[in-house]
Parts: sequence; structure tokens; C-alpha cells
Amino acid sequence: MLRKRMAALSAFAAAAFIMSASVVPAQDVIKIGVLGVMSGPAASWGLVNRYCAEAAAEMINEKGGFEIGGKKYKIEIISIDDRNDPKVCITGAERLIHENGVRYIIGPNIDPTSMSIVPTIEQGGAISIPYAFSKKLYSLPAKNSILGMIASYQAGPVIYQYLKENRGVKSIAFVARNDSESLNQRDEGVLAAGRLGLNIVADTDSYEVGTTDFFPVMASVVQKNPDLLVISGAAPADTPLLIRAARELGFQGIISTETAQDAKVISELAGDLANGFISVGGASTPEIRSAYMEEFIKRYEKVAGEWNDEAGTKVYALEIILNTIKAAGPAAINDVNVFMKAIDTFSMPNPYLKDNRPLNYVGITDFGHKRQISVPMVVTEYRDGDFETLFVGAVAD
Repeated sequence: MLRKRMAALSAFAAAAFIMSASVVPAQDVIKIGVLGVMSGPAASWGLVNRYCAEAAAEMINEKGGFEIGGKKYKIEIISIDDRNDPKVCITGAERLIHENGVRYIIGPNIDPTSMSIVPTIEQGGAISIPYAFSKKLYSLPAKNSILGMIASYQAGPVIYQYLKENRGVKSIAFVARNDSESLNQRDEGVLAAGRLGLNIVADTDSYEVGTTDFFPVMASVVQKNPDLLVISGAAPADTPLLIRAARELGFQGIISTETAQDAKVISELAGDLANGFISVGGASTPEIRSAYMEEFIKRYEKVAGEWNDEAGTKVYALEIILNTIKAAGPAAINDVNVFMKAIDTFSMPNPYLKDNRPLNYVGITDFGHKRQISVPMVVTEYRDGDFETLFVGAVAD
């Protein structure tokens, strides 16, 4: 009987040891969501968000994690395709917040989807970093959204001024996709052009989402012969087709947009017809890149298969989320109110630029409080298959 009891105790002890070993807690994890369009004509926008987050997280995790309050955390990226559909986006946000326990979401990519999740993130205690331009997202009393890039109404006036002074542009025309975000970009552009004294020859032409034949809308604008043709809110898959239509109709002026684009898609669908096309590029040109950015580019290429210029802008989201949490303290991992209190005073050397200029939050001028990441404003010109830097600017505080 004694031997049986001893054997049972030994078995129990062994089982307890095995169980205790199996429940030793793994490294603490911070979950970051990526919610955006990853399929369809605008897929490039959301996929770049995803690949940036995944590449940066890999680099962090390989070094043992990200340190906050003396403890290192593994970074886990959870990505959801919202298909550019507000209803799908709401479902995705609810899943990230309530099922996955995410408090920080990178994305969405356009106004309708970004606006659709505002009630969800506010009620769920989360923050999103959209790549959408509606001022309602960032202006008081809104506080849970942070603009992750340069807005069209910030870049447009700078581009128009540059072209007026350096390329002799005197007249301008606008073509917009018929959705709320693109039309808003057009309207902001028209106001900026008017303030600069440019002659606006077209400001009502638009095309429907899903259009594949852009010759009718471009024919109407090209015949007015503007010096500058602005395609407002153009999706990466539409841009080369718009350019091709304009050039094949005989347009000789400058074509520009304030949305980020994909050089590979432009090269494949427009080729040399796109030479001279101007857009807002990624916030990391070869001239200003740090060694850390070069390291990130190599990792991004490994994750995504190739570099995308827009990744130079979207790399900033995860970087500033984690470092703001670090500055605010461990409580900010799960409490975005603690995070938001740190925004006004947060500043760090920009790890992606050679000059280590500050990386912080801006937006007082446009939104009344700091709800924008201070990414550099890089304006590029397409030439023979790639983007070349035209000039580098910045957004006012």
C-alpha cells in the first residue's frame, strides 16, 4: 500500500511538473492591428500598411522584442482586409478590438472606411492611424484617430506653388473619382489653386468607381488644355490608365495627384507615357535615408517581394505607436487614454532619416490639436520606371 501511495505521489509530482512547465507564460505580447484595403484596385494601399508592420515587427522581435518599462514585448501583427467597404471595415474593427484585444490599429485607407469605425474605436477604447484625409477624423472633438501621412490639402498647395514658380503653370484642371474622399480632395485642391491665383478651367469632371475606360472623362478635360491636370483621389490601379488616356488624347501638360502611387503598376500600364507624372511619394528618399531605413528596406523587400515607395511613409505608424507607449508607460499598452496624454509632449529622433530630425505629432494648424504623425513631405516625379525626388517639405505644427 505504501509503495502504491509513493508511486501515485511520484506520478502526480511528475504530472504537476509537466503541467507547470507547459503553462510557463510566454513572452508578453503587444497586438497591433492592420485594417485596410488589401484586394481590388486600391489593394496596394492596405498591403503596404501590412507589409510595413510585418517587416518592422520581425526586426523588433529578432532583437528580443520592444522594451517598455523594463520589460520586452513581442510584437504581433493581425491584418484584416476591409475590401474598401465600410460595413466590412466595421466588422474588422470589432473583431480586432473585441476578439483579438487590439488597442492600436494601423489603417484604414480612405475616408468612408475610416469614418465608419470611429464609433467602434471610441467605444472599444482603441486608436486608429488612418490614411484618409477628412478633417472630421482628426479635429476636435474627435480624438481617437491620428493621420499617418501627408494630406492632400497639405501637399496640394505646396505642389501647385512649386509648379507655378518652377514650371510656369498658370492654368489647372481637376478630374476626380466619384466618391466622397476623392471629391473632397478635389474641392480642397480647387480652393488651394484659387488662393494661388491659378486659372481653374475644370473642376466638376468625375468618373465612377470601377471605370476602366477613362477616355470620355479625359477627353472633356484635355480639350480645355490646362497647364496642370490633377487627378484627385486616384487609386493605384486607375492612375496609369488615366495618364495613358490623357496622353493618347494629346495632352502635353503636367499630370499630378496628391495620393501615393505604385511605380511598378504605372510602369506596366502606362510606361513612358507617365514620365513627368508628379505625386506625393514615400517619406524616405535615397538622399535622406538612415542606415536603419536601409535595413528596413531590405526586410520589407523580403516580406513583400519588392520595395514600394509608399512604404517610406507607412513605416512610421508602428514606430510611433510603440515609442509613444514606451514614453507613456506600460499602462498605455491597454489604455489609450494614457497614450493620448503623452501625444502633446512626445518627441524622438527620427530613426529613418540621416539628420535625426524630430519624430513627433503635429496638426494644431489643421485640426486644432496634435493628431498627425510628422512624416516628411516628399514630392516625387515619375521617370523611366521609378520615382525621383522633386523636393522635400514638411507640415506645419
